[in-house]
Amino acid sequence: MKLKPSDPDRHYSLTYPMEIGAPKFELVPVEKQKDIMINVARLHAQQEYERIMEMVAVLQRQAEQLKRRLDITDMVHKCEYKFQVVHNQIYHLAFDFKLQNHVLLHLGPNEWTTGAPDHIEYIARVKWLGDYTWTEVIDEEVIDK
Repeated sequence: MKLKPSDPDRHYSLTYPMEIGAPKFELVPVEKQKDIMINVARLHAQQEYERIMEMVAVLQRQAEQLKRRLDITDMVHKCEYKFQVVHNQIYHLAFDFKLQNHVLLHLGPNEWTTGAPDHIEYIARVKWLGDYTWTEVIDEEVIDK
């Protein structure tokens, strides 16, 4: 459809004023508009970047905790013990220099009546979880919750 100069719809389709009484037409400061747009875009992108980096930090902590849990599990499965272990029970993982091996003990370093033996070096307090992995316990709380 071609608009004629006398057609009233023509006034709405043009980007500039057509009559003497028309609203004032101002040029848009394109460079200023571009600066505002790029600043807003950078602000939103920076916020999204920071949110993603927070999630990455959480995932890194979880991965480190899982790696520690697997390391503890490997040490416990390689160690010697002569008792039946029970789920959710706290034990003590140590290295016995006489046996040259890791050992799992009921007693912690402060629970011996005559003091801990000199040939044992305590590594961690551990708990056997329901998924058959072992986790380190600090102050009665599992660290990888």
